[in-house]
Amino acid sequence: MSGFGNLALVGSGEYLPVMAEFEKSLIQSGPSLRYVQLATAAGQESSERLRYWERIGKEQADRIGAQQVFLPIFTREDAMRIDYAEEIKGAGLIYLSGGDPHYLAQTLIGTPVWEAIVTSWKSGTSLAGCSAGAMAFGPDIPHFRKMKEAGEIGLGLLPNIRVVPHYNKFFKWIPESAVQLFLKAPEGVRIVGIDESTAIVTNNLKIWSVYGDGFVHILNGKDAEKYPASSHIEI
Repeated sequence: MSGFGNLALVGSGEYLPVMAEFEKSLIQSGPSLRYVQLATAAGQESSERLRYWERIGKEQADRIGAQQVFLPIFTREDAMRIDYAEEIKGAGLIYLSGGDPHYLAQTLIGTPVWEAIVTSWKSGTSLAGCSAGAMAFGPDIPHFRKMKEAGEIGLGLLPNIRVVPHYNKFFKWIPESAVQLFLKAPEGVRIVGIDESTAIVTNNLKIWSVYGDGFVHILNGKDAEKYPASSHIEI
């Protein structure tokens, strides 16, 4: 795995002061101080909401001494633009923030922007996803509201991990029947619950370190338990 950048999965808190030191550590391990921010998962929300993501992203970039590069990639047409893909190259950190994980995966998969993200990460750029961003990295995304038997395909960057963000609150938001669907993962997929203001990060796609105020929960398999900050988990 030599040459790969750090990869972080975050339960909540992107661009907020509580995660500033964590984001600073990610960007400082990359090749530059360029902080590429994609609010693609919120692409169907209001223009006011999209301006909110840009604003708090700038505030975080200023806190940690980074250069904000907010890319307005809100549709699949945007994600096909070569000029946006070029903007991603050489970033210190690429961050996919929250919103709708299904829309995020559908918008990015198979596009020049997604190819540039993966290529940059493989070349040493740190890559992070928070909430919807973290969920979309997996092999599939269950329809926990529509209650379809099969979810939609994810970006597949992490083929063996299904993320449950906001874990300490998540299952209070959906019906019990949806909980059971979400926890029924395909063979070989680990379900990882990440509390709010909490993250896991790896530089080898095998051993993950826990950061933040809450816990990380392995919800299936022989090692099912919860882990506090500074723990190291093999997934």
